[in-house]
Amino acid sequence: MPDQVETLDCIVEDVTFHNAENGFSVLDVNVGGDLITVVGTFYDVGPGEELRVYGRWGNHSIFGRQFQAESFESKLPDTAASLLRYLPAGMIKGIGPKTARRIIERFGENSFDVLEKDYERLTFIKGISKEKAKKISDEFNRQFSIRNVMSELDKYGIKPPECIRIFKRFGASAVEIVKRNPYVLCGEIRGFDFKRADEIAGKLDEKPETRFRDEAGILHVMRHNLGNGHTCIPRDKLGDPCGRLLDETENLVEETLDQLIERKELVSCEIDGREFIFLPDLYRSEYNAAQRLSALMKFPPITKDAPDDMIDEIERENGIRYAPEQREAIKKTAAGGVVVLTGGPGTGKTTTVRGIIRFFEKRGLNVLLAAPTGRAAKRMSELTGREAKTIHRLLEVEWSDDETPVFARDSLHPLDADAIIVDELSMVDITLFDALLKAVPFGCRLILVGDCDQLPPVGAGNVLLDTVESGLVPVVRLTEIFRQAQQSLIIMNSHRILRGEPPELNVKDNDFFFIDRYTSLQTASLVCELMCTRLPGAYGYDPTADIQVLCPSKKGDCGTVNLNNRLQALLNPPAEGKNEVSSLGRILREGDKIMQVRNNYDIDWKRGKEEGTGIFNGDTGIIKKIDKRAGVMVVDFDGRQTEYPAESLADIELAYAVTVHKSQGSEYPAVILPVFDAAPQLMYRNLLYTAVTRAKKLLIVAGSREKLMQMAANNKKNRRYSALKSFLLE
Repeated sequence: MPDQVETLDCIVEDVTFHNAENGFSVLDVNVGGDLITVVGTFYDVGPGEELRVYGRWGNHSIFGRQFQAESFESKLPDTAASLLRYLPAGMIKGIGPKTARRIIERFGENSFDVLEKDYERLTFIKGISKEKAKKISDEFNRQFSIRNVMSELDKYGIKPPECIRIFKRFGASAVEIVKRNPYVLCGEIRGFDFKRADEIAGKLDEKPETRFRDEAGILHVMRHNLGNGHTCIPRDKLGDPCGRLLDETENLVEETLDQLIERKELVSCEIDGREFIFLPDLYRSEYNAAQRLSALMKFPPITKDAPDDMIDEIERENGIRYAPEQREAIKKTAAGGVVVLTGGPGTGKTTTVRGIIRFFEKRGLNVLLAAPTGRAAKRMSELTGREAKTIHRLLEVEWSDDETPVFARDSLHPLDADAIIVDELSMVDITLFDALLKAVPFGCRLILVGDCDQLPPVGAGNVLLDTVESGLVPVVRLTEIFRQAQQSLIIMNSHRILRGEPPELNVKDNDFFFIDRYTSLQTASLVCELMCTRLPGAYGYDPTADIQVLCPSKKGDCGTVNLNNRLQALLNPPAEGKNEVSSLGRILREGDKIMQVRNNYDIDWKRGKEEGTGIFNGDTGIIKKIDKRAGVMVVDFDGRQTEYPAESLADIELAYAVTVHKSQGSEYPAVILPVFDAAPQLMYRNLLYTAVTRAKKLLIVAGSREKLMQMAANNKKNRRYSALKSFLLE
């Protein structure tokens, strides 16, 4: 059978490609005199090594027949001849060709034993000090510790790239740690959830202690709720899901909870007479953010008057007339401290922000602009005419080995700014908000801009709404819809939706159109027709660059999965010379529009002379090139060129159609919104409002008029537990 696992006994002739970060390698190997290409994860394999490789044969569109390795066993070189091929290959730091030859001439077939156990004998070799000998031995043992981890953990279905991540986290003791308690992988190592750890535990000869499973199960439920946006959970709501997951009694769950709290792996806090449970880092983020925000309010900058004649001058410069609310915003930000500016579409938020920036500049203040995503920052730059950075870039982020962001800017190294304006605050989760506040110096103005009626952030927390509802921070609400904006049915219908009124669907000569369809399949077909032929033909829109399909759900005929498959087949079909790769049951092809769906802190990018690291949840791009031999794709993320590693393909999805949640902070010239077969919990007003306000020039809603009206009428929001408001009120 073509997909049968086969065994290949071979000798490595050459390593033509090796990624030191993840171990992906392309090897030329000798099998009975034939030279064969093997691709897979090999950590520090070198010429001269004998391997037994397990995998499958495959055909590369360019490079032909290849053996795709899934796991391997290594037999160390044991003859002087094989050692002479292996050691000079540079696989062990500190050993070059000359040093390798001297080691082999001195110790012969015992060279590996000396490297592993008796490194002081290396000092007999000219040019090797005791310190250098120790470093060489340490590197040798590190490499073979990794191989041991890969070999041992392969028995439990753990893949080589995962073994490398486990080794980086736990070191040479990784195998013993995993065998004793496989649940330690949950939350520590990407790709391991509670279910996966349970499967590994089932394969162990000796079952781990029950308490390990119980504790991991409760922490899993907490992390799952973090993924749903909660920063904390009422204790009385934890017993049932934890009990069902673990098949344990409520009493045992309560006892385990107490033990986790006592060991500070969870935090308990009473809010309004009810006990809430936090993961420690989320508790610190919310509590510290509240403390810092309160401190910034207590130590405001020196007040700068905003006299009417100066505002009049800014009006004349820009050829506009500010509404009373906009003047109030400029005056409040001039008074200093922290101010929230909120309002819906057409109410002049951008015009007001430009006026605030101009006022600050006239007063000689150093102003920084930021937004949570690259797309939102780019849009802010375009609208204000000034540079805006992502919050991560503003804070000069770097990434630790466990993919945790480390910010160079913090309370000890604050930003050099007199005023900071942050747009799209509704998208900012509590962890990023906490990091931002730490970097705001005392005496700096902080203007937080956002729309309270948008969906909450994808990450945990409810920063904008909690801040506004606390009453601690001055808020300017823009409510007046300007006359020019009143000409847009997109804007007028978005405000009707907010008020719970049915949107106007019968106007045929504006920017908001509704097209009836009577089944989900008809709706899906109409979406494809609109995107591929009708809108490009009528308006000249580019289907990939200008048109975005937004879906309430991933599932169903009108969900992103089905529509992406159909749109890919129509807009970017297979063609000779166009490379593609299969991943997780879908095809990714050169020319495809894709979206990053999980933060990846390791990917480097370049944009002209600018360089950076990190591609984040929600970033969209185009696949420019697929190089299977090197195991990378070249992807352009809004001008940032990246080499995207093959092992991270699970982190991207096709993006001809994306969910409304993933569209936050973005605007598109044209939006197509199918409304028909989504789950009832996704058919609510805020989601509809967010989708409608993503369209800049044209919106077409396709599907069921009845479902659309139900969404507009349904003001039931999914409950999101957070504590920022309560901590601010304290």
